[in-house]
Amino acid sequence: MAPLGVAVVGCGTISDEYLRNLTAFPDLRVLCCADLDLERAKNQAAKHGVPAAGTLSQALEHDGVELVVNLTLPSAHAEVATAAIGAGKHVWNEKPLTPNPASGRALLQGAERAGVRVGCAPDTVLGAGLQTARRLIQAGVIGTPQTGLTLMQSPGPERWHPSPEFLFQPGAGPLFDLGPYYFSALAMIFGAASRVAAVGRRAAATRVIGSGPKAGTTFPVGVPTHVGALVEYTGGAAASLLFSFDSPLPRHGFVEITGTEATMALPDPNRFDGDIRIHAAGHGDWKVIPSAGASAGRGLGVLDMARSLRAGQPHRASGEQGEHVLELMVAVQASLAGAAFEPVDSGFVMPPPLPEEWDPYARTL
Repeated sequence: MAPLGVAVVGCGTISDEYLRNLTAFPDLRVLCCADLDLERAKNQAAKHGVPAAGTLSQALEHDGVELVVNLTLPSAHAEVATAAIGAGKHVWNEKPLTPNPASGRALLQGAERAGVRVGCAPDTVLGAGLQTARRLIQAGVIGTPQTGLTLMQSPGPERWHPSPEFLFQPGAGPLFDLGPYYFSALAMIFGAASRVAAVGRRAAATRVIGSGPKAGTTFPVGVPTHVGALVEYTGGAAASLLFSFDSPLPRHGFVEITGTEATMALPDPNRFDGDIRIHAAGHGDWKVIPSAGASAGRGLGVLDMARSLRAGQPHRASGEQGEHVLELMVAVQASLAGAAFEPVDSGFVMPPPLPEEWDPYARTL
C-alpha cells in the first residue's frame, strides 16, 4: 500500500521536530504545511522538503492528505480538528486534545460519526522507555502493579524563559503544562482513573522574568504553582503526583511503579528513551535494564496511527485516552477548588505494548 498522506497544520516551534521525523518515516508522505502565517508555512515546507504550503482549507482540499497533524495553539485544537474531521480526514492532535472535556467528547463523537480516527499527544508513551517498562510489567517482573509515585519540581520557568507569562495563567501552570506526560505514562500502566483529590498552593501573586529582553518585568500569577494529586484507578491501583514551580531544588522525570515483588523506576516521561531500574524485595541494589524500541521523537504516534489504519487495528495513543487525561486534569483542578474527591467518568481501551522490534524507519505499508 502507498504511504499515508499527511498535512501538518500549525508551523510553530514544535513543528520542526515533527516534520524532521515525519518526513523521514517511509510509511508517511508529508504533502502540505499549513498555517495562518503563510510565510511561516512556506518556510517550513521548504526547510523540510514538503511539496506544498498554504491555508488550512488548502490542506484539507489536497487529494492525497488522509491525516492532519494538528500543531496549532491549544485554543484552536477543537476548531481545526473539527474542520479536518468534516473533510473526512483522520486527526492527530498535540496535547491537550481540546480546551475542555466537553469539546473533547464532542470531537470524538464527530469522528465516530464520520468514520475517522483521532489520536492525541503525548506520544512519548510510545517511546522505548515506557514501552520497555510496559513489556516488563506485563511479563510480571515487578509482580502486580499497586501504586505509582511521580515528582516534577523546579524554581519555575520564569528564570530562563524570555516570555513565561502564559505558563502561569489558566490552562497552563505545572498541572496543565507538564501533567499530561506524567498522567499519560501512568494511564498506560494502570488504565483509566476513577477519582482524584488534590491540594494546591501559590507561592507568590507575582513573579519576575529572569532573562531575555523583558528581564526584570513583573507579571501576575493566575494558577496554583504547587499541586499535589492523589489518583485512584478503576483497577484498584493508586498514584501520588506532585507538580511544582516553587522548589529551589529541581527534580524532573521521577516516576516509580511499585508492585507486589519489586519497584520499577521509569525514565523521564517527557523523553522517548532512558534506562529502566528495578529494585526487588530483599535486594540492596537497583538492576538497570536498557530500554529497547523506538526513540525517534515526536511523530511516533502519527506513524502508529498510519500503520494501524492500514492494518485495520486500533492505534495506541488514542483520542479517548487523550480526552481521559484531559478530564483527569480538570478533575484535579476542581478538587483544588472544592477540597473534595472528584469523579472521572470517562475511560479508554488499554492498547497492547509496541513490539520491541517495531522500527519507525522500516517500510511496512
